[in-house]
Amino acid sequence: MALDRNRARRHERFKRFDVPVLMLITGLTRYLFRSRYLYDIDSVNFALALRRFDPTVHQPHPPGYFLYVCLGRFVYSLIHDANSALVALSIGASCGAVWMIYLLTCDWFGLKAARCAGVLFVFSPLAWFHGTVALTYIVETFFAATLGWLCWKRSVVGSAAVLGLAAGFRPSSLLFLAPLLLFSLWKASWRLRLSGIAILTFVVLLWFIPMVRLSGGFGAWSSSLMSLWNTVPGRQTVLNSPIANSVARFLSILAACGLCFGCAAMLPMFRPMSLRAETTVKASRELVVFSLMWIAPGLLFFTFVFLKFVNSGYLLFLSPPVFAWLGFLASEWYKPGRRALAAACLGANCLIFLWAPVYCSYGQMRDFERQLESVVASLPRIASPRDTMIVGFDSHFMGYRHAGYYLPNYLTVEYPAVGLASGRWIFTMRDRDTKLAAEVPRGYAKFVIFPLPPEGSDYRGYMEAIRNKLGDNHLQFPLSGGNTFITGPASALSILFDAHP
Repeated sequence: MALDRNRARRHERFKRFDVPVLMLITGLTRYLFRSRYLYDIDSVNFALALRRFDPTVHQPHPPGYFLYVCLGRFVYSLIHDANSALVALSIGASCGAVWMIYLLTCDWFGLKAARCAGVLFVFSPLAWFHGTVALTYIVETFFAATLGWLCWKRSVVGSAAVLGLAAGFRPSSLLFLAPLLLFSLWKASWRLRLSGIAILTFVVLLWFIPMVRLSGGFGAWSSSLMSLWNTVPGRQTVLNSPIANSVARFLSILAACGLCFGCAAMLPMFRPMSLRAETTVKASRELVVFSLMWIAPGLLFFTFVFLKFVNSGYLLFLSPPVFAWLGFLASEWYKPGRRALAAACLGANCLIFLWAPVYCSYGQMRDFERQLESVVASLPRIASPRDTMIVGFDSHFMGYRHAGYYLPNYLTVEYPAVGLASGRWIFTMRDRDTKLAAEVPRGYAKFVIFPLPPEGSDYRGYMEAIRNKLGDNHLQFPLSGGNTFITGPASALSILFDAHP
């Protein structure tokens, strides 16, 4: 008895030491490699929402991410830089996520496995990247890990409240994580079940009602959400697209797992997925079922409904239980004689994050930032905001959102026009605010194309569309700062926008 108490006290002392160290390392690694510019189109949408919240014009994009924007506004009031404020949220959420993953793994598999899981998270290439940019995925991961731990503890009030808050940061959390909450309530009394559902409903309504009011009412909010769904995800589900799309999405999930877990993804090949000898078969089965209830809804959605590789961050909220299992396998695999091999594997994960030729590496991020910096500095040398409008494309990187945000003195219009429930509209930006226009704005002599990354597939497709519709006779190709721009008379834009893409 005394031995057990001593072991428990020693266990708690180690936990009090491990967690701050893991959080400190996580915070430092994310801070040192943080992004300096808003990374993709969604990042810019969030930054715009810090000044004016309106999902109908994608400030931010539907469904709104209301609590994320509110918290971002608070940090922005302290930092006064939109990207830095949102990146601070990502860094803080990363620190919280490693804490929750450690606690979850410790409850499941013990102290050694928890340390391993924490280290694997710190050096996860995908989690590392999303801790450095202004996106919501790592925030959702923190809430998912917290919810999973509370559900495992069968804390009805805590888990219901956390899910309600998580949905305010990323509304999709309600769809993907509600099955886990309901599963954890299965053995609870009816009174506790009803209490959990009531708390969840109450917390959701606390942020949903003001969000809808700021969006112009439920009709405007739901219309913008359905327009976005019909434009992108709704066209690619297994119900209305070839099964090959679902196969491609499944392969993207496998590739994203490699990016997320790096060398640790190979651990299941070295040891069977078995628990410690002292763990009962019943507990083993309970862990497996709990993990599946956490992971399965998201995997089914991303396989059969919607996923793009460039949005691999979607999958991060599924990672906490996987980190826990891999932490257990790593703790079983690791021996003092394998210290050098373990260090080499972590080094390989660092190399993936730093230089892998994928969108979520530090090297690619820095390349993007250098190109954005160069274009933003070069464009004013060939075009004045007094007589020139910018045409930008609907692209994740170097699209019309980046043009409108980093060149706020210009009028920026998005190509192509967008079909919304209320008709066909053109997104326009000026002074870091978005409006909808029924036609190309007048009063400008010429336009300039904001250049996309030349190596991307979007670049080739959009350039071909521009040249096919306007012809080279309308276009000029001035060079500035090593960047080739495309300019032409503003009158030609009516040809471009009147022709449906």
